Amino acid sequence: QVQLVESGGGLVQAGGSLRLSCVASGRTFSTYPMAWFRQAAGKEREFVAAISRGGYNIGYADSVKGRFTISRDNAKNTLYLQMNSLRPEDTAVYYCAAATGQAMGIRESDMDYWGRGTLVTVSS
Repeated sequence: QVQLVESGGGLVQAGGSLRLSCVASGRTFSTYPMAWFRQAAGKEREFVAAISRGGYNIGYADSVKGRFTISRDNAKNTLYLQMNSLRPEDTAVYYCAAATGQAMGIRESDMDYWGRGTLVTVSS
């Protein structure tokens, strides 16, 4: 079992930056492929970015490619999402998620543990 706690959300103007963090409990963080998802009001939750256990494989949704960077520090049990050039359409609750399988996951069904989310609001 792993517990995930996100932080770093807030209100930012369009074009600004934020860095989200997700701290995982337990000693096995390095064994979990991790991902970020987001859910805007009235919309379904969608994939944002994923990273493999060792951080060598990374994937992004087309909508954030070139603007967002996912990373992890296994020594600190922490997952990050650096978000640059933010747009109003990036406004959403952002969730981190962990998978118990070996492969990096990009679908909600791939993930086994979820945080409660952190709200990011981008004003125009």
